[in-house]
Parts: sequence; C-alpha cells; structure tokens
Amino acid sequence: MSRLLSFPHLPLQHPRPDAERLIRILMGREKAERPPLVEYLVDDAVRRPITVELLGRTWVEPIPGDRASQAAYWDSFIAFWYRMGYDFVRFEAALNLPSHVQSAPDTAPQAAGERHWRDLHHGTISSWKDFESFPWPRVEEYDFYAYEYLNDHLPEGMGLIVSHAGGIYEHLSAIFSYEGLCYALFDQPDLVAAVCNRLGELMVDFYRQLVELDRVIAIFPGDDMGFRSGTLIAPDHLRRYTLPWHRRFAELAHSRGLPYFLHSCGNLEAIMPDLIETVGIDGKHSFEDAIVPVAEFQARYGDRIAVLGGIDVDILARGTPDEVRARVRQTIETCGPRGRYAVGSGNSIPSYIPPENYLAMLDEAQR
Repeated sequence: MSRLLSFPHLPLQHPRPDAERLIRILMGREKAERPPLVEYLVDDAVRRPITVELLGRTWVEPIPGDRASQAAYWDSFIAFWYRMGYDFVRFEAALNLPSHVQSAPDTAPQAAGERHWRDLHHGTISSWKDFESFPWPRVEEYDFYAYEYLNDHLPEGMGLIVSHAGGIYEHLSAIFSYEGLCYALFDQPDLVAAVCNRLGELMVDFYRQLVELDRVIAIFPGDDMGFRSGTLIAPDHLRRYTLPWHRRFAELAHSRGLPYFLHSCGNLEAIMPDLIETVGIDGKHSFEDAIVPVAEFQARYGDRIAVLGGIDVDILARGTPDEVRARVRQTIETCGPRGRYAVGSGNSIPSYIPPENYLAMLDEAQR
C-alpha cells in the first residue's frame, strides 16, 4: 500500500477544479502558469487500487439493471477524477453495434478478467443482405443514465467531457472487419458508403443527446485512423467516407459553443490539414514518440489547435517513477510555454500501467 502514498502534490483533500479555465487555456484564450491535466481513459485495473488504497473508498462493481450499484460506481468514478486534480470527468459509451471480437486473459499484474480486440478478418457485414439484416440500434431506446448521472453529480467547478465510444472509422472497420473493409472499398464502395452513412446518422443523433447536458464542456471522441507509418486506409478513402462525419460532429459541437477534440492513434500526417482546416478539430490527442513526439507535433500545429497529453505510454509502462517524472518535466518545459497544452498520457492509462507511474505523472505535473 505504501507505494501509492508518496505523492504529496496530488490535491486529494482540496481539489479546485475550474472547467471553464481549462477550456480557455486549451482554446488559447488564457495563458497557464502550469499546464492543466488531461486524460482520455483510465482503466479500472489502475483506478481500483488508487480508489481503495489512496482515496479510501469501497470499490463497487456496477451491475446491469441495478441503479444502486451503478450510482456507487459512478460516485467513485467522479471522486477519482476530482481528487486526482482534473477539471473534468471524461466518459464515453457506445451504441450496440455487433462485431466479432477475440479475447485473451489480461496478464497485467493488477488486472483481472480478459482483454478484447476486434477480429481483423471476419465482419458482421459483407453483403447487402447482411446490411439489411443487421440489428441497427435506435438512439431513442438507448439508456443515457450514466451520462445523466455524471452530469448531475459533478462537484462545483468540474465539467463533463463526453463522446460516443468508438469513432466512425473504428466502427466501420469493426463491422466489415479490417480485411473486409479493405476489399469492400474497391469491390463494394456503395455498400461501404451505405454502412458509413447509417453509422454517421446514428452517431449524430447520439451526439445531439449529449450536447443537451448542461455540464458538458467539450466533445472528445476517439477514432484510431492510423498505424506507425501511415493511415490504416488510404487518405482519400478517409476523406470520402469518415472525415465528413467528423465534420458533422464538430459542427454540432461548435453550434453549442463546445470545442471538438480528437483522439486518434497512428501517423496521421497525410490528413492533418484536413482535420484542422476541413473537419475543424480544436485539439489533438494520442502521441507516440516512435511516430511524432508531442513537442515536435506542437511545433508544427500548436499555433492552430490544442495539444493534449503526450507522455509516451512506453515510458509510463516500463519506466521507473523517476523516469516518468523526468519526462513530464521535460515535456512541460518544452510544451507549456507555447500554450494550449495539457499534460497527460500519450494514449490512455491501460491496465498494464503501474499505478505508481501514473501517479508520478500527475504528481510531477502538479508540483
């Protein structure tokens, strides 16, 4: 337990969140003495020991259909983001869009259960017949309880950052499978367009519900469109099928005065001008040192959009707490003075990040 108790700069007892100031900083309207915090996701395997050992709360697993257990889970969820020093709670959930998944035991030391990933070879749609029989969900039947509970129970000063879990490209490639999508882009482009349009309309309707929540301060979806050396499908295919929907989502956010931040992994250099100039993103998240280190990305694009995170996951996963602290200091010293920057991981906090490394990042950022 002692490994989680030596972080004196975490605002565990007296957080002072200021969501409005966070947005002013990220939109370039205010200069920050120190960059604020940002994060995309923190896995339960990391949150659980921190919640129990550091925050002294009982961990309650949410049970489907049981509002009491769900409320207890969300109370701890809010407390975690609040007491770690964030100005917001970020949450995402998805419509039921069936795809084939594979799984294996999660071998991270603090994890339990399994890890899941999409089947790359077998999709749920490969023909017009599949399209017609696909069980497309209805947004009006979706239970928005988690979003509404979080919105209604935030501490004073905090905001809510939300999205639909999984972006338009991610769901498109899951429904076809990655292999199936690559074939369909050439063999059945009309089917790809039909699936993409059906997905896009569903997600627009979903976002229309989210922007009605009065504590929402930003829309921040994830849509991984790249790998280490380029985009997962041709840039022109992204421009044709998926980026117009991101533009729709961004326009909806902007119509409510909300910024539209994007998490997207991989090398997106080929479409960065499209994301900034056509889609209209207000900030970019997900950086990997092996592709483009965050400071280099900020030097290219930081005068036009906010730069979010950037502490490489490899360092967070395999480094020591001192190595993590050194990287955080270096990144703040480089990116902080330029403005429109927030400190956080380069991708997310998955189950295999040691909790003490995650806490070292936060503690060093708040010194």
